Amino acid sequence: MNLNKITEQVVDWSKIVGEFIRNERKTFSYNQVEIKGLNDLVSYVDKTSEKLLVEKLALILPEAGFIVEENTKTETKDYNWIVDPLDGTTNFIHGIPCYAISIALEYKGEILLGVVYEVAQNECFWAYKNGGAFLNGIKISVSDRKTLSESLIATGFPIYNFTRLDNYISVLTYLMKNTHGIRRIGAAAADLCYLACGRVDAFFEYNLNSWDIAAGAIIVKEAGGNICDFKGQNNWLFGKEIVATNYHLKEVFENIIQEKFYRI
Repeated sequence: MNLNKITEQVVDWSKIVGEFIRNERKTFSYNQVEIKGLNDLVSYVDKTSEKLLVEKLALILPEAGFIVEENTKTETKDYNWIVDPLDGTTNFIHGIPCYAISIALEYKGEILLGVVYEVAQNECFWAYKNGGAFLNGIKISVSDRKTLSESLIATGFPIYNFTRLDNYISVLTYLMKNTHGIRRIGAAAADLCYLACGRVDAFFEYNLNSWDIAAGAIIVKEAGGNICDFKGQNNWLFGKEIVATNYHLKEVFENIIQEKFYRI
């Protein structure tokens, strides 16, 4: 399998669908929003984008199944495309310029390639296994910052399942006092890519689905970063929680998460 060629095709199609999203944003109205659940919004833009992506990805790799947010295709196989057609839907709906297409190819639990196209900023991040990570064709890497005190942290606020909120607030309190600050960007795929190119130094969030993080995770890994779940283990893809850091912060940041979520 030529992962380089496949990635190039995914990048090209992401930009085409991204142009559709960008154009729709110009005339988008809030009365076109649907409610899927508590704080869980969707629109025809998400659904149409996913249909376009699924159609093209099925041609790129016919033997692959799909894990997608809007359920336009649900058959899974050994190879699977994991697709979020519009990560950051709430940002999109409210006109906040950070929302992205996220596409990954998974094989039996391993991510082989990932493409994240941040539509509003026209930034395309991509990576494939053992091929490095790139932003608009330029190779990227995680930051070299070595201590929490000089680091900027990204996270996503819980929007449902508030059973772990006290633990989460405990982490925020510690990080507010011991880092350069915390940013809530509103799209996990973008958070991970911003980590991969050194804009932030660590990221954590729970209540996530595989389509939120699959592509961004391999981009982080290929950029020299680390990925794990809240226990420091490998159940991040389908475990609904993720910790990502540069190399230097791995141990200290994982220890903070584990202490605040499991030892207080």
